[in-house]
Amino acid sequence: MTVEADKAIRRHHHITLCTGDAQEDYDFHTKVLGLKSVKKTALYDGTVPIYHLYYGNDMGDESTLVTCFPMRQSGRMGTKGTGQIKRLSLSVPVSALPYWQSRLTDHGFSVTQSGRFGESILQFQHPCGIDYELVGVSDDTREPYSAGEVPVENAIRGTHGITVSAREVGQQTEFMNVGWNGRQTGEDANFVRFEVGTGGTGAIVDYEIEPDVAQGSWTFGEGTVHHAAFQVDDLGIQDEVKGYLEGLGYTDVSDRKDRGYFDSVYMRTPAGALFEATVSKPEGFQIDETYENLGKEFQVPPVFADKKDWIMEYLEDLVY
Repeated sequence: MTVEADKAIRRHHHITLCTGDAQEDYDFHTKVLGLKSVKKTALYDGTVPIYHLYYGNDMGDESTLVTCFPMRQSGRMGTKGTGQIKRLSLSVPVSALPYWQSRLTDHGFSVTQSGRFGESILQFQHPCGIDYELVGVSDDTREPYSAGEVPVENAIRGTHGITVSAREVGQQTEFMNVGWNGRQTGEDANFVRFEVGTGGTGAIVDYEIEPDVAQGSWTFGEGTVHHAAFQVDDLGIQDEVKGYLEGLGYTDVSDRKDRGYFDSVYMRTPAGALFEATVSKPEGFQIDETYENLGKEFQVPPVFADKKDWIMEYLEDLVY
């Protein structure tokens, strides 16, 4: 690779989902999972506004972020299947798993205990049907949201991993090892695990090999994961990653897109899942709000800057 390994793909930056109703999504992430509302804005792409809601820790640090496009207002439905990210795993302390089993059940969620790669897992679904997991991790030092609905000692630390549904893993192995600064670290039944950067929680990509599953959708649509973003350090390295991938023959790589709080380059991987190489802006989420007001008010995207009144009237009400 033309950039050194420790300066390329480091870890997750954020995971972006296409969910259902905006209020349902907001309440699920802030009131049930206890994450902070880091930013309320709208999708930068397209001509019709769709909410873009960010959840994470106090500052919205990289690898703590889950971001959502609530799609129900648009009426667009997604189709689950292979060729897409199918599952989001979040890290919690191992000691907190009984707390979460009780909390989720008390909130009406069906919870299944599971295990994979020696990890203890609680499986459940977002109200729109997207598969979630809480994974018990003993050594996650990331700071959780300090003032949420969940006590700090039990709180979610950030992303743990993603699971991609793939018909086979062959081409993905080459992509992960050669193109995406990863390495294969394990196999468990029909799962193959890769880790990027220095590895560990927040840097995991699992592939679930499902040769008989039909292709899933790639468009924005309720009930599906849209993409996973991975942190790179700066724009120069992001350019090198893009050029390197294109030099390998992976030419389905986007130009840089300014997303307000970070800059993004998107890559359609051989298995079909959409990955993103992401550079945070120095100001982060405080570029348009102070820390004290972070995530409290709707921020109009630049593409809709002259249409604030129309946007606020168009978007469904959101009580927070």
